[in-house]
Amino acid sequence: MLRSDLPALDLLRSFEAAARHLSFTLAGQELFLTQSAVSRQIQQLEASVGVPLFERRHRALLLTEAGLVMQRAVVDSLERLRDATSRVRARAAMRQVAITCTPGFASLWLIPRLARFTAQHPLVDVRISATLEVLDLRRAQVDLAVRFCPIRDGDGAPLFEETVLPMCSPRLLAQRSPPLKKPADLQHHTLLAVDMPQGMALTVDWEPWFSLMGLAELRPKNTLRFTQYADAVAAAVAGQGVVIGRLPLLAEILRDKRLAAPFGGAASQRGYYVVLSGSGARNPDAQDFVRWLRVEAETARV
Repeated sequence: MLRSDLPALDLLRSFEAAARHLSFTLAGQELFLTQSAVSRQIQQLEASVGVPLFERRHRALLLTEAGLVMQRAVVDSLERLRDATSRVRARAAMRQVAITCTPGFASLWLIPRLARFTAQHPLVDVRISATLEVLDLRRAQVDLAVRFCPIRDGDGAPLFEETVLPMCSPRLLAQRSPPLKKPADLQHHTLLAVDMPQGMALTVDWEPWFSLMGLAELRPKNTLRFTQYADAVAAAVAGQGVVIGRLPLLAEILRDKRLAAPFGGAASQRGYYVVLSGSGARNPDAQDFVRWLRVEAETARV
């Protein structure tokens, strides 16, 4: 069949509406057209097929026999087209998992591993909201959260416990002056710290380790402050000071010898927990993401 053999789609839509309402006026109101515009389109369609489709009476329209045949065909075709369009759109729409977590977890642990999830689930779009704010999952339309909190306050499925200990560039460790051989030597070095909310100590991230080492009163030579933990880590890799290293977030960086841990005695007070929202519990892809997170976390412990 040639394309010229088929009536234009806008003519068929006008015909279907006019045949259903038996009124050019009501069809026009539905299609946001004037009565005369619908009437002209019907005349074009009738000219195209070569027969009258309506019997025009005083203040009334009736379908002719040809009009009834055309109505059945047009209604069936439009329904098939709507159904096909709906199915194509559904297939084209990317499935999605929305996650919220801290910026440090996102940049240092999640994102380096994320390609493994997307390789296994190529049709799933992952949306990451990296923030220190504790979001309301329902209001923010988020499927799941990875919460970082004290172990005593842990809510949700545990992902892993965090341990902390000082880390620095191997180049800094190799320098003889000032020395960095024992924990007390930190007083001669620059500590890299993350800005804390007002009223909290600048070195709050260091405090668990300081307490474990009996160094609560230690004062460093100076401090470099950052708004993001990943930036503090980058500064440590560049040899600009000593950062409190978080494991397992920095496990690969430590393994690759971009950072070194000069002292032992890892301290732990906090952990990461996975919380599913109501929408996440109904989203099979979000459930797959949680299972993937837990497998990755288990692998990171090995």
